[in-house]
Amino acid sequence: MNAIRRFLTEEDGPTAVEYAVMLALILLVCIAGIRVLGTNVNSSFDDSKSKIESAMGS
Repeated sequence: MNAIRRFLTEEDGPTAVEYAVMLALILLVCIAGIRVLGTNVNSSFDDSKSKIESAMGS
């Protein structure tokens, strides 16, 4: 009985879960940001490539 009472009153478990949820959300935001940035950079390079090709007459 004491083990159950101690489990319900300790805050280590919920704190670890809260940190895991925060870490997961931070990772999702980072991944989304990197994906958007990568898409924009790729588009910029493609645009530069097409302008260089048209300037070279190819």
